[in-house]
Amino acid sequence: MVRGRDACWEHCVLIDAAKQKVRCNYCQREYSGGVYRMKFHLAQIKNKDIVPCTEVPDNVRDAIRQIVRTPKKQKNPKKSKVDDYAINNAPENSSSDSDGFRPNPASSGQNGSTCPPLLFPRPSPSAHPDVEDAEKKKHDYADKKIALFFFHNSIPFSASKSMYYQEMVNAVADCGVGYKGPSYENLRSSLLEKAKCEIADSCKNFRDALTETGCTILSDSWSDGSTKSLVVFSVTCPKGTFFLKSVDISAHADDAQFLFGLLESVVLEIGVENVVQVITDSAASYLYAGRLLMSKYTSLFWSPCASQCIDKMLEDISKLEWVSEVLDEAGTITRYIYSHAWVLNMMRKFTGGRELLRPRITRFVTHFLSLRSIVVEEDNLKHMFSHTDWLSSAYSRRHDAQAIKSLLYLEKFWKLAHEALNVSDPLVKVLRIVDGDMPAMGYIYEGIDRAKVQIKAYYNGLEGKYKPIWDIIDERWNMQFQSPLHAAAAFLNPSIFYNPSFKIDLKMRNGFQEAMMKMVIGDKDKTEFTREHPMYINAQGALGSEFAVLGRTLNSPGDWWAGYGYEVPTLQKAALRILCQPCSSYWCRWNWSTFENIHTKKRNRMEQEKFNDLVFVHCNLQLQAITQTRGGKCKPVIYDEIDVSSEWPTESESSSVLLDDSWLENLSFECLDCPSDYD
Repeated sequence: MVRGRDACWEHCVLIDAAKQKVRCNYCQREYSGGVYRMKFHLAQIKNKDIVPCTEVPDNVRDAIRQIVRTPKKQKNPKKSKVDDYAINNAPENSSSDSDGFRPNPASSGQNGSTCPPLLFPRPSPSAHPDVEDAEKKKHDYADKKIALFFFHNSIPFSASKSMYYQEMVNAVADCGVGYKGPSYENLRSSLLEKAKCEIADSCKNFRDALTETGCTILSDSWSDGSTKSLVVFSVTCPKGTFFLKSVDISAHADDAQFLFGLLESVVLEIGVENVVQVITDSAASYLYAGRLLMSKYTSLFWSPCASQCIDKMLEDISKLEWVSEVLDEAGTITRYIYSHAWVLNMMRKFTGGRELLRPRITRFVTHFLSLRSIVVEEDNLKHMFSHTDWLSSAYSRRHDAQAIKSLLYLEKFWKLAHEALNVSDPLVKVLRIVDGDMPAMGYIYEGIDRAKVQIKAYYNGLEGKYKPIWDIIDERWNMQFQSPLHAAAAFLNPSIFYNPSFKIDLKMRNGFQEAMMKMVIGDKDKTEFTREHPMYINAQGALGSEFAVLGRTLNSPGDWWAGYGYEVPTLQKAALRILCQPCSSYWCRWNWSTFENIHTKKRNRMEQEKFNDLVFVHCNLQLQAITQTRGGKCKPVIYDEIDVSSEWPTESESSSVLLDDSWLENLSFECLDCPSDYD
């Protein structure tokens, strides 16, 4: 592999010559196999286990794609003297030579046969520079017009990453010359209505899947900190997520009875028999509302958002004096570097383009992730501040820069930084597991226990050291979050239950029994469950087959039960409905300004209905794109392989764009004359 010969090296860096390991300059993803596999990554071409780069600029992607699709030139073998003579004396093609070649006496055999056509092939049309230039001009012109449309209408460049972008371009190209795009009126009326109907139809198919796996209702709440409070309802299952509605609860944010009624209405809309779990905020009003819901509908569970709960644990840990000190010092380092463009560019040069900040993760965990980045880049940061380029710059003589350099060479800072990471990383790992729309129910219970064990091990069992951290975790976990559903999910997770080192505790056993009492209701089902339970405990029948044993760690828990639980159908049904649920609602990145716009501005009834339709279509298209991007596949979680430094799901998806109601201007007179019906 010779770096100087391949243009792809401008966009990646070799990090391990022995293993031919290469890192992408844009998304920092690493691949073994040299620059060849990196080309497919940069060109956004799916190839076996290569994940397309989501950060590569379009011009780079197109250039690399052209390189990949252009066949390599074959080396010309040495020509014989006869071949040289034939080529040098070949007459020019004329219009009368329809077959593109003439007989060549020098290559004739005894029978006077002519040279095969391959010796003098007819030039292909693509070989003509005029044709290629004309085609390129057409493409450049189309690119320019699309770009002008983006620029003129202030369309975010990220819109070009939409799964519908290329589909739109292809559909227009298929129509050929003369196609006229939909008008302003059609977009906001008939086409919007068609899109709404198609999404409603897909919702019917979505509901059919709920019979087997059940679903979770997600209730995401938001407040401006003063007077405005909103809640967004969506429903999710392994098939995907569906946006339902948003509600203004400003006057009832602390009213548990009102929130209970609101949650109940959504449960009834989806069907009580289809709902396994309701996830809400952990506020006291939602806690009480959730308990009211479970007391009335005994088959379902209420849980606060796991991501929010773990983030709160990290926030509480950050308030410990020594942790607060090191996080403040890390914040001082990042603020200085990111406040000066020249310094920031220099840092990126020394870190190979890796960042210290994770701006698209907006919760408290980002402070610990930034601290982790600083620790990982310790040597590079020290090298930067001692390099001649830095020492010769005007920045090096400034007081604030000298303070940062002193901090980077302070042994106490690095000691506390490493300790803070050893305390926080186990919890950040659990957060990384649950912080997505994939079913993580089977892993949260064990994840918290493993985090506590790792923290205790780090302090060598010194109670005075680990106990304050444990108290913080237990207060959030036992008092606010732990649910029998989590214990049952851990019990039914084959990768945990059949692990030789697994020891079932009383809490897990009781949680499993409590969950089964809620889910297995009829007398016949209870009898069947009692018969089937020992078969799972002892791995009898299909549950103990060779493939089932292999699948305990190779398959996701839900897939394992679907594949091998057919001899215990009652337990299988309960296991699938439990293990196919998420633990968090934070993966859904709503643009709350859009929902605030819905419930704040005064409009007549027709305008409000139109805007509601637009938001309904937009939100569900966003959710469909996320589902399709991730492939809808559930993968098993291997705790030791979780890399918290890698890209998180909430970073890979673009957030919802802000929707406004400017398109409602110039509604027809019939619409404007409608009587007002204000909220």
